[in-house]
Amino acid sequence: MTAVLDLLTELVRRRTVASGEGVLAALCADSLRDNGFEVSTPGWEEGREQLVARTGSGSAPLTVTGHLDTVPADPAQWTVDPWAAERDGDRVVGRGTSDMKAGVAAAVVAAVDHAAQPHQCHGLQLVLTAGEETGCTGALGLRRSSLAPGGPLLVAEPTANRLTLGHKGAHWMRLTATGRAAHGSAPHLGDNAVVRLARAAGALHDHDAWPSHATFGPVTANVGLLRGGVQPNVVPDFAEMLLDVRTVPGVEGDDVRSVVAALGGDGVEVEDHVVLPVVDTDVDDPFVGLVREALVASGEDGEPQSPARYFTDASVLARLLSPSEDGPPVPTVVLGPGEPDQCHVVDEWCSASRTEASVEVYRRLFDLWCRAG
Repeated sequence: MTAVLDLLTELVRRRTVASGEGVLAALCADSLRDNGFEVSTPGWEEGREQLVARTGSGSAPLTVTGHLDTVPADPAQWTVDPWAAERDGDRVVGRGTSDMKAGVAAAVVAAVDHAAQPHQCHGLQLVLTAGEETGCTGALGLRRSSLAPGGPLLVAEPTANRLTLGHKGAHWMRLTATGRAAHGSAPHLGDNAVVRLARAAGALHDHDAWPSHATFGPVTANVGLLRGGVQPNVVPDFAEMLLDVRTVPGVEGDDVRSVVAALGGDGVEVEDHVVLPVVDTDVDDPFVGLVREALVASGEDGEPQSPARYFTDASVLARLLSPSEDGPPVPTVVLGPGEPDQCHVVDEWCSASRTEASVEVYRRLFDLWCRAG
């Protein structure tokens, strides 16, 4: 196998479901440090260290980011071991292959190859995070002082190597209802908090009047969790719901929260859980031009596709990397070898050939970046 597929296999075989990212951060750190990168592993939680690696003399490097964690996998639902990284023709099958260990592997291998070439490096920074799948919690834990800000950002999330200039935002909310307990044989004496939130869940699920955007599409809402009660013969006096609303440009958080509160009805409290802004980069930005040039030179399609419906760490990092603390987000593109429709699914897979192709795209981009500097 090629170096990138070897690394991808090793990354997938280490389970990083809400823990263990520190092992992968250390693994990548060793490879990068051996090839001239200055490496740090900022602490976040025990065993969940993150990675920041830099090379070159530029004060505002190009930053490439990816996350090391994955969502869970139930082996009983899979046709193969989710953590074996088995090959099926061109497919590498396993949890995290597309989302997004293929992108991480490609970025690390391309960065190592770039650093090995004698040249005046304008600056390259890799940021590998933990906890992205739980609302970018790892990226939110990074300090600005641990990064070199000012340069553009490339996110190696799955786009099938298609250029993507942004993605929707995420507004997660926690809805709660407080009722009154009673014996299950006399429900009329109580106030059922679960029923109240169940009605809210139905109203939110059925709501079809969300705003829409010409390129980002409509706002969407998903009831991701609903729980309450203790046992069948007790009227539940408390229930909670977690709601995932994906936002688009022009939609303010206060407006979204107001709609959710109205649909939730009386007696339902609404509070923010995670708020991640939209990422939207102008097609005429010079960095976008460099990425398009790298894609075309590698035999790939350089035309931008529709913004992604998922969110990424760019919601945090694009602002954290701004030249000033209160400045605008840096130019950002999303470009990675994973398959967007394979995120979080059973028997998740990525294309081996596409992963290898992405290494070439990244290498060309890093070269162009240094020449432009």
